[in-house]
Amino acid sequence: LLWHISSATVTPSEQNFFREPGRETAMAKDILWVLDPKVTQQTIELKGECKEFVDKIGQFQKIVGGLTELGDQLAKEAENEKMKAIGAQNLFKSIAKQREAQQQQLQALIAEKKMQLESRYFCLLETNSLVVNFVTTLSIS
Repeated sequence: LLWHISSATVTPSEQNFFREPGRETAMAKDILWVLDPKVTQQTIELKGECKEFVDKIGQFQKIVGGLTELGDQLAKEAENEKMKAIGAQNLFKSIAKQREAQQQQLQALIAEKKMQLESRYFCLLETNSLVVNFVTTLSIS
């Protein structure tokens, strides 16, 4: 058996219990603990296991903290890439709209030139008809 003697300060409530009549000072009492060696060994082992457990929890918290930081970093990078993709998509849509507007302008220009060409063609036909009539009239006369 293990004998353990310790000295403890008596609390104010205990002072009244241990106070001798006429003595006003606090008393210290000796405490005697008798522990079975098996219990003492188990207590020491449990203390060691608790320390290991606390150390492992600390390591786990560090790992989880690192993973959380990594997750936050990856989320930020994913958000940046998403914004880049949205920007590229908007640019593509803008370019497509510009091409569509340019195509409409070119089609309008083609239609205008076609009308001018038709107008000149009819003018040329009319002029040609007048010349033919004039030449025919001159030949007859």
